[in-house]
Amino acid sequence: MNILEVNDLSKVFNLHILNNKKIEALADINFTMKEGEIIGLTGKSGSGKSSLMKCIYRTYLASSGEIIYKSNDGSLDLVKADDHRVIELRKTEINYCSQFLSVIPRVTAVDVVCENLFRVEKNKEVARSKAKEMLEELALPGELFDAFPVTFSGGEQQRINVARAIIASPRFLLIDEPTASLDARTKDVVIDMILGLKQNGTSVLCISHDEYTLERLCDRRIDLQFGRINEVEVV
Repeated sequence: MNILEVNDLSKVFNLHILNNKKIEALADINFTMKEGEIIGLTGKSGSGKSSLMKCIYRTYLASSGEIIYKSNDGSLDLVKADDHRVIELRKTEINYCSQFLSVIPRVTAVDVVCENLFRVEKNKEVARSKAKEMLEELALPGELFDAFPVTFSGGEQQRINVARAIIASPRFLLIDEPTASLDARTKDVVIDMILGLKQNGTSVLCISHDEYTLERLCDRRIDLQFGRINEVEVV
């Protein structure tokens, strides 16, 4: 069963400060995604990967086309859905993990990781215990658990970012460069965690330039070039 169907999607940016110049970021995007499938989104920088992911998450509003998402409560078009419905899906089913950690300053690493888990696990100590176990697996030093991630290195922030994205086992995960700043050992841990989500039914759309990550993680790939699909692997 498909969880996502993208039909004739386009995204055009109007640059009002440049005499309304139009930039076509995406055009004629068509693909489907199965439940429990991991798709790698590939292509050179500027090819439209992040724009596509943000259209699906509705950070960007697509200019035309459809993004049909099969939620637990029925199908809806994420291009036309009202904001309240999109926000509810973000709380219950869909999670987006960007390349960069963005957090409120004086919140500890453990509570940052627990952000999504607190919505489903009312016992905060149980949630924090699960977060600490995940951070230990990701080799984050224990003395940093109660520190503030804004002071961490890039690799440490990346581990916090990934842990926060996957701890509550979203139904659909959009994740951008999950292993970019990680050493080989931690990279394998992150890949195994995402594969664990897949085994529990999570669908994952993953942007990556790392061939090792793509080989280990993905069922197939969609390659973008100049805002259009260049190639889709057939399975």
